[in-house]
Amino acid sequence: MYKAASRNESDTVWFTILCFSNLPHLQFPLFMTFLTIYLIVIFGNTAVLVTIVFDPHLHTPMYIFLSNLSVLDIFYTSTTLPNLLIMLSTQHKIMSLVGCITQMYFFLYFGCMEMNLLAVMAYDRYVAICHPLHYTILIRPRSCLVAAIFIWLASLLESISFPVLVSKLSFCSSNQIDHFFCDISALLKLSCTDTTNVNNTIYVLGALFGMSTFIMTLVSYICIIFNIMKIHSAVGRSKTFSTCGSHLTSVLSYYGSIMSVYMRPTSMYSIRQDKFFSLLYIVLIPLLNPAIYTLKNKQFKDAFKKLINAILSKK
Repeated sequence: MYKAASRNESDTVWFTILCFSNLPHLQFPLFMTFLTIYLIVIFGNTAVLVTIVFDPHLHTPMYIFLSNLSVLDIFYTSTTLPNLLIMLSTQHKIMSLVGCITQMYFFLYFGCMEMNLLAVMAYDRYVAICHPLHYTILIRPRSCLVAAIFIWLASLLESISFPVLVSKLSFCSSNQIDHFFCDISALLKLSCTDTTNVNNTIYVLGALFGMSTFIMTLVSYICIIFNIMKIHSAVGRSKTFSTCGSHLTSVLSYYGSIMSVYMRPTSMYSIRQDKFFSLLYIVLIPLLNPAIYTLKNKQFKDAFKKLINAILSKK
């Protein structure tokens, strides 16, 4: 373990983030790949956000939640990719325990945010499809703004327990984190403290926060599917399902990758699998969300074209 005599005890623990490969000839291709992905994530989600903000016709509950999702995806990706790009370009892969816990906290915070927001968006689609006549009463723009603010604040408290638990552990064996960021599972593997109680607490908290939002999302879509099945016309079923198909795709992708990493015993821990599935929910989903939610959305595409034309006309 790296130690520095001039630092206090809390700053003497350092980790080496192994990332993906130590082979020199792979560092530049990896850097360019992740830089391209990061720029596309930033551009795509910013385009969605700006279009929604500047078009009054999109100031509806569904688009309020979508704009929050775009902001969230930018922050979520930014907790890991910028630091990964620095490590790949400079080969300086050292991070302090304080830095690791800070990165872990924001990563978990935005992860909690994503689950809460997806659950609220699922409820929004449930009301729109199953109770369309009451939609304007139950789902109002102002109440959506309040709900969004509440989600941002509540997620701060939901995620604080995990880094607090990790900060109480001792690290005295290996200092190498075989991952591309400070993931909680990778850190627990390095601790020389008995992590049984920490693992059990994490499972309980994960079930309490994560499964509650997952169940809310699942119940919403079960009700939606049953409602769609009652529609006699195949065209009507297809048209109704298209209003929530994009959100369902995002939900299945996110929860599928999350559960593959965290909702399994420690004995089944696999470095390669964790890196792969982590890339799905950290990189791929924020990369695809703008396309998933907008490619088949005529209202958004018209608003985006109008915005582009307005920008070009000013030049």
